Amino acid sequence: MKKIIISMLIIASTGCSSINNLIPPEQTLAIKVTETQAFQELKSLPKPRGVIPVSVYSFRDQTGQYKPQANVSSFSTAVTQGATSILMQALSDSDWFLPVEREGLQNILTERKIIRAALQSKKRANEESKELPPLTTAKILLEGGIISYDSNVKTGGFGAEYFGIGASELYREDLISIYLRAVDVRTGQVLVSVSTSKKVLSKEIRAGFFRYVSFKRLAEAEGGYTTNEPMHICVKQTIEKAITELIQKGRKKGVWKARSS
Repeated sequence: MKKIIISMLIIASTGCSSINNLIPPEQTLAIKVTETQAFQELKSLPKPRGVIPVSVYSFRDQTGQYKPQANVSSFSTAVTQGATSILMQALSDSDWFLPVEREGLQNILTERKIIRAALQSKKRANEESKELPPLTTAKILLEGGIISYDSNVKTGGFGAEYFGIGASELYREDLISIYLRAVDVRTGQVLVSVSTSKKVLSKEIRAGFFRYVSFKRLAEAEGGYTTNEPMHICVKQTIEKAITELIQKGRKKGVWKARSS
């Protein structure tokens, strides 16, 4: 019996990348989202001659893909619906673009009406008040979206079992793709257009033991874990890579230029 249990533990420990993954995690505090390799590549680009004001009205999920949820009757979307916020964050963190708010434009206009009303009240009371400055205009309009989410692009795995002791490893690859284009606001011409994609990896590792040790006595044990790349992180990396490609392609075409060293 001891030999069987020892063999099962050896298979479980060798089949798993870390035995700590078998232990249920504890509650943790919120942390800052770590920088991705795509973001570091974006930040390593040369500095521009001048920051370019850009606007984004919508960067939507255009895949129409839904994924079923376990033990839930409804369906949720396969990719995040907050791609516009991710794109605005990446543009804000870059040194090339100055994003201006357009998705929440109606909220801005409402607030400006409130400010104007307050300024008018000050004028009627003969108090000094400054005029409300106009909104910042954009030279470039960024369009596009998440255009493809292909599931089960590649699946596979490996497993072995002997004398009731076994272990297996399975994986699945999905693919997400986006398109991003820069449009000249004055002419409507598409200046630069790029597309990027990212694989989404899911992995499952299991090890188990199943055997009758004596008459009417069954010994059974099982352990394992799964890992899934967070979808919003994959979208974030794909968008950051798209911005990097947009800048580099725009430089080659002479749409914008880097600061001379």
